Amino acid sequence: MEPSLLFLDEPTSGQDSSSSQLLLRALRREALEGVNICMVVHQPSYTLFKMFDDLILLAKVGLVVYHGPVKKVEDYFAGLGIDVPERVNPPDYFIDILEGLVKPSSSSNVNYKELPVLWMLHNGYSVPPEMQQSAAVLASSPVELNTGNQAIFYHVTEENSVAGEMWQDMKTNVERQRDIILHNFMRSKDLSNRRTPNVLLQYKYFIGRVSKQRLREAKMQAIDCLILLVAGACLGSLTKVRDESFGAPGYTHTIIAVSLLCKIAALRTFALDKLQYWRESASGISSIAHFVAKDTIDHFNTVIKPAVYLSMFYFFCNPRSSFADNYILLLCLVYCVTGMGYTFAIFLAPGPFQLCSVLVPVVLTLIASRTDGGKFLKILVDLCYPKWALEAFVIANAERYYGVLLVTHCGALMNWGYSLHDWGLCLCVLLLIGLGSRIIAFIGMLSFQKK
Repeated sequence: MEPSLLFLDEPTSGQDSSSSQLLLRALRREALEGVNICMVVHQPSYTLFKMFDDLILLAKVGLVVYHGPVKKVEDYFAGLGIDVPERVNPPDYFIDILEGLVKPSSSSNVNYKELPVLWMLHNGYSVPPEMQQSAAVLASSPVELNTGNQAIFYHVTEENSVAGEMWQDMKTNVERQRDIILHNFMRSKDLSNRRTPNVLLQYKYFIGRVSKQRLREAKMQAIDCLILLVAGACLGSLTKVRDESFGAPGYTHTIIAVSLLCKIAALRTFALDKLQYWRESASGISSIAHFVAKDTIDHFNTVIKPAVYLSMFYFFCNPRSSFADNYILLLCLVYCVTGMGYTFAIFLAPGPFQLCSVLVPVVLTLIASRTDGGKFLKILVDLCYPKWALEAFVIANAERYYGVLLVTHCGALMNWGYSLHDWGLCLCVLLLIGLGSRIIAFIGMLSFQKK
């Protein structure tokens, strides 16, 4: 959240001049607060180029050609006989020289392939064996290179006056002090001793960021709701609620459909930004703030999707249970399957995740609908979340029967092992499965972070 070192890869690419300048100004304010900023920039404008403090120029093979203050790079190359033509952007010209696209002036005897060796000799670095021959040739050339660690700027300093050098240094210091003074007036408090924000502040930050991401995905969210509407209309019109079954077949299809759609939607929450989380976790962000913020924003879908589905299913199917009972039950079901979707998204790749999202609801629903079998099958059925969801749906319908109708249909409830007093228990089990799935997903996220 508050790094001391920031690496940026071409942050100005694809931006216009004004946007790039605003970005560089913001980064310069961060640098004034003590953040070390390193970035790769291609073809910066001269205005942006002068905003940097230090510069590294690399040759094709990755060897350093220049590493030092920006204000001295033109003097260095001028000492080699490489002068920037008028009305030419210096960084563009230097890059063209390094790529061999532009040849130095005739007054310079330097080849662009020799620039890395010249920098080594200029700083007194040891020259690799494969470059010794080029170094020997350059050392015997008219360019003064055997002066130990002394700079080649001697050619330039002899031509330029001492007053000019002092003027340039004073001008640079005045500009730096101006930036510092402007920055002090702009900020409201001293941030030089800043620390990583606590969990609550990071949670607040992540809430804002995830909210903006969801707003950008509004079209996709609308498509999810449209699919739920279509599914609710189709299943509601095809389902026939019979008194002897309490509408169990229609609710079985509802559990499969809602589970499948909600798990697929959960894939976008954690699976698509794993790499971003791994990078941010290495800088010290709070994993629990990251996880809880995403889950908090997804509660919007948890509240909306049951209402969207029931708006079609309930009025086409017209069951005996109330709309409120169905909504509360679907709310718990969506919370449950979303937590399972988090677990699949963190532990599995997108391909296997989608396969599990399809197979798991179908298989578990088929197991939960089995009423025969031994003790082992009964334990297995109790571990399946569709069993508790289906039981709650059936109980909500059965509670609407009175007198003789309820007595005549009690046999079906007993055969299924359902009790009219277990509706609250079913909801609690669904919520516990959803909470447990989220805990497993969070532990998995931490374990992958350590790897």
